[in-house]
Amino acid sequence: MLRTLLAVLLAFPTAAGSPGTYPEFPYQDTAYTEAQRGQFHFSPRSGWMNDPNAPLYYRGTYHLFFQHNPHGLAWDTMHWGHATSTDLTHWTQKPIALEPGVHQGDLWSGAGVVDTGNVTGLKSGDDDPIIVFTGTNGVSMAYSTDGAKTFASFDNGRKLVTMAGTSRDPKVFWHAPTRRWIMVVWSDAGGNGVNFYTSANLIDWTFTSRYAAGWLFECPDMFQLPVDGNPADKRWVLTDASGEYVVGAFDGTTFSSTWIGPQVMDFGRNDAGGTFYAGLTFANMPDDRVVQMAWQPSNRGSVWTGNASIPAQLGLRNSAQGVRVTRTPIGEVAALRTASQVWSGLTVTTANPLTGVSADTYELEAEFDVAASSATRFGFRLHTRADGSYDRAVTYDRATQTLDGKPLPAVNGKVRLRLLIDRGQLEIFGNDGAFSWTDNVAFDSAAASQGVQVFAEGGAAVVPSLKLHRIGSTWGVGESTLAGNLTGPWQASGGTWGDTADGKRGTASGDGFYLSAQSAGDLVYEGDLRLGTAAAAGLTFRDHYTANVDASGVVKLWRPGRVIATAAAPIVRDRSHHLRVVATGSRFRVYLDHGPAPVIDATDTAYAAGRLGANVFSGTATVQNLNLGAPGFVTNAGTRWNPVAAGTWTVPGAGVRGQSAGDAFLLSERTGGDFTYTGQLRVETGTAVALTFRANADATQHYTANIDTSGVVKLWRPGQVLAEHRTTIRHGRTYTLRVTATGPRLQVFLDGTQVIDTTDTAYPSGRFGLNVYNGAGTAQNVTVS
Repeated sequence: MLRTLLAVLLAFPTAAGSPGTYPEFPYQDTAYTEAQRGQFHFSPRSGWMNDPNAPLYYRGTYHLFFQHNPHGLAWDTMHWGHATSTDLTHWTQKPIALEPGVHQGDLWSGAGVVDTGNVTGLKSGDDDPIIVFTGTNGVSMAYSTDGAKTFASFDNGRKLVTMAGTSRDPKVFWHAPTRRWIMVVWSDAGGNGVNFYTSANLIDWTFTSRYAAGWLFECPDMFQLPVDGNPADKRWVLTDASGEYVVGAFDGTTFSSTWIGPQVMDFGRNDAGGTFYAGLTFANMPDDRVVQMAWQPSNRGSVWTGNASIPAQLGLRNSAQGVRVTRTPIGEVAALRTASQVWSGLTVTTANPLTGVSADTYELEAEFDVAASSATRFGFRLHTRADGSYDRAVTYDRATQTLDGKPLPAVNGKVRLRLLIDRGQLEIFGNDGAFSWTDNVAFDSAAASQGVQVFAEGGAAVVPSLKLHRIGSTWGVGESTLAGNLTGPWQASGGTWGDTADGKRGTASGDGFYLSAQSAGDLVYEGDLRLGTAAAAGLTFRDHYTANVDASGVVKLWRPGRVIATAAAPIVRDRSHHLRVVATGSRFRVYLDHGPAPVIDATDTAYAAGRLGANVFSGTATVQNLNLGAPGFVTNAGTRWNPVAAGTWTVPGAGVRGQSAGDAFLLSERTGGDFTYTGQLRVETGTAVALTFRANADATQHYTANIDTSGVVKLWRPGQVLAEHRTTIRHGRTYTLRVTATGPRLQVFLDGTQVIDTTDTAYPSGRFGLNVYNGAGTAQNVTVS
């Protein structure tokens, strides 16, 4: 966390959320073209960003979390922002990961791991638990059981570790030789330093040692690297927020180093107002690389403050000065190059060999022959103008062998430089990572300010090799909030399409389409559609067919030039309707709101296959959860299901999901008196999810049996709790709840064990349904027998 924040009050948060609206996505649309917005450096859509948190890899996706105030341009009310990438270079902003008012405690910096062995016992379903650590003056844990889509506080935010003094910034990693998890936490008890803890299950931690060092201030990171790539000679590196580090040994309990003082891995301004701070390495990497991202505080624009550095691969190398950390851009950066120019055998005096070359976002690679040069100084001037002015010079002094005043000795008489130039960022690497300088520069991207100059002073500079690679924008390749299993990239064809917390919002005066890259012929395709002002919204398949919900009160199947079929239906604005299309050859069946029978069953032979997507017509509508061949909501309790009162009900792929600030109900049109009613229930966030039965049409009368994360299974009806059973109910875990109703006798079973057996005579029969309270929950395999 920030050095200047020690005196900040951590009282009532000024912009807290609630379980009924989590996960929040409080961002306006952007094309990422604002002045000073990095085109290949990550920055948040809007709001304040500081420390990277819990960077990790999980099943094909890199996750970057970060300290974040999404509601302002200054540090305040820390959230954990979230972005994802499949290649470490193209990042997509996702909804908020940790949010005040939803997750307990102060949500300050920390690290994360993937619990592939389920040592926490939190796994529920296919996903491995993703565990993150946060908090100040003690460490709390949060976890996700759905691949980092949502997180829950563990044990109501209980501090798993506490220590004397001020403390923060836990880093957790696996230590294979001792088969233990290790936690490193900064504290100032007795002076700066870190405490070490070990654990077998990521929950119960044992203090083992303390490493005290005056230089070691906040945001520790610790990792192992081979020296010169030799796997038989691995050393441990301990770093702090300023990029200071020492190299030493670690036996699983104690860190030791023979170094008297630290080195610095980056020459940028290494403080909370500078250009390189709070670097952290990725966990669970698939290829054993040690990759670091750091916070660049000095970048700011019209709607955001702060950005992240390019991911850099770290190494250890022997040098004349001893073993030193190296930083080099990850190899994936090369794939961002859109065009290249190459020069060789240059001798630079007064003429600029790059005259006529202009570039905005680009990369320079150069080798300078220092021994053969006579110039006293040489280098680059970036973003030059016709009047000779420029935004930044990168200057090598041949006599002192320094680059901008920092040591960069020639190797075999030569110096190699690699520069990454973005709109608000400059990263300089020298001699294959021996030198690193991460900077924020307010480059002027106007066309007249995009010159590039190679210069020499006091003689000639010999340049055996020079390359300029143009780098394109990395933005706009992923989906921030549109959920589903269709492959991208997506393409808009008519209308405008933007991101909201509820999904993809489309606006069109006529027809607008949003099409994925995925094609299909025979299919089961479904999604959630919410009409705002639009006349209609629908699922598009085989490129040309669309099944929509229409505000006039119909479900319609059409293709250009022909309405194939319509069916009268109770379509309501501002509620989510679920459509499912089954296409088999020329036969098309359309199902509405989980009804067991299609509302449309028709044939057409025009198109056999094509892309899938969504449609909006004449206004604004939102689409969400576009899934091909997913399980959907499995139930035999049809016919249609209808929401009652507040809340939203959608189908994320498997099961039905409800979310509400208070009580919300989804009721089937099926009724019953005596029965067995079963469902698999999971509380994602907030308080409770439930089976509702013997309800009337507006749910003013009903019985409800719920699982409640306050630690109870409860049977209740409006105005009266009939019975309770105390037990631990965890967020993210799936429980099987079963109700057997026989006359007035009501029995409730949790995972096969009877926990409630009571009687009540208020309601002899009624509708089956689901309930969610103060948060979000899912239900699947809901059956009546």
